[in-house]
Amino acid sequence: MLRFAIKILMGDKAKYLGILLGLTFSAFIITQQASVFVGLMARTFGFINDTGQNNIWVMDRKVQFADDVKPLSSNELFRVRGIEGVEWAIPLFKGMIRARLENGNFQNSVVIGIDDATFIGRPPVMLEGNIDALRNTDAIIVSKEGAEGLLATKIPGQKEKIPLRVGETIELNDNRAVVVGICEISRTFRTQPVIYTTFRRAIRYSPFERKNLAFILVKSAPDIKPKELCDRISRITGLAAYTRRQFAALTLNYFLRRTGIALNFGVAILLGFVIGIAIAGQTFYNFSLDNLRYFGTFKAMGADDELLTKMVVLQSFIVGTLGWGLGLGAAALFGFVTIGTQLSFRLPWQLLIGSYAALMLICFFSAWVSLRKIRKLEPAIVFKT
Repeated sequence: MLRFAIKILMGDKAKYLGILLGLTFSAFIITQQASVFVGLMARTFGFINDTGQNNIWVMDRKVQFADDVKPLSSNELFRVRGIEGVEWAIPLFKGMIRARLENGNFQNSVVIGIDDATFIGRPPVMLEGNIDALRNTDAIIVSKEGAEGLLATKIPGQKEKIPLRVGETIELNDNRAVVVGICEISRTFRTQPVIYTTFRRAIRYSPFERKNLAFILVKSAPDIKPKELCDRISRITGLAAYTRRQFAALTLNYFLRRTGIALNFGVAILLGFVIGIAIAGQTFYNFSLDNLRYFGTFKAMGADDELLTKMVVLQSFIVGTLGWGLGLGAAALFGFVTIGTQLSFRLPWQLLIGSYAALMLICFFSAWVSLRKIRKLEPAIVFKT
């Protein structure tokens, strides 16, 4: 009987393709919009992931997210270093400094100052140059996006720009800076170029302030859990201490609560869900109405409601799985095409499961609507003329 259900499903090509097309479009919208949302949210803590040598971040208690810098006194660094369980503690500078290019243009840039001796906090991937070149006088490392984008030289009358290259010189707050490397970093919410240099040099580049310490990067000793050390640092110093995962979650929650990004993408995802229910549900219901004579024949032959339910559920499962596969493939193709663009796209395995569950919910709801008509069907309808 289940084979008959498959034959009935695929017998009417027009309605079968209509159901499949509706579910495919719904799966594509749900998966594509959710993937863009996940990719966009992942940008909020990209800087945290790039700084991977430490497992604890120490900062002012009022810091709300990774870019919300509230400088600390340098004395706090020595207090943290003296706490039992701290293997090492390193200063990190992060601030906005105005860069002046060779053509005279100005561009605000995010400057990150890493430890002078160990280079902890360095960029994750070097494309050109070597991290050791930061020991040179006035040395800086520029992100690829910045070197090819806002820090590139624009030729009058032409659309193309000349990227900033290793060996060229710019000015940071009226101080000479020589590019010794190009790095690749994770994209973040900020559009400004990112420049790496040493901590002391970053302080020299920045406007004078009494406090210059943005974060303290801490590595916990092997004999203590990071969460336990965070509690100890907070209790002794009065500062906020988070593990890398906690700091990322803090940043992510800030953008979810304080911006309308989640609401905007949620509406788009819900729209895809509603479209799937409207198209697939209506088409599947009409499909069942057109095939009532077959279900009536099965009932007249002794098939009970349970068997008919299995037949309809099997039909919905088949079209749902096929529609999900096609929609997922279209979303993955969309993500592949947009690689290297400004668009964020991330498709984790959890999203695959979630999109499949959403599509199955659409299909089973459509099946339930159809089953209400089939369960009330009288076998005598087969013998009507």
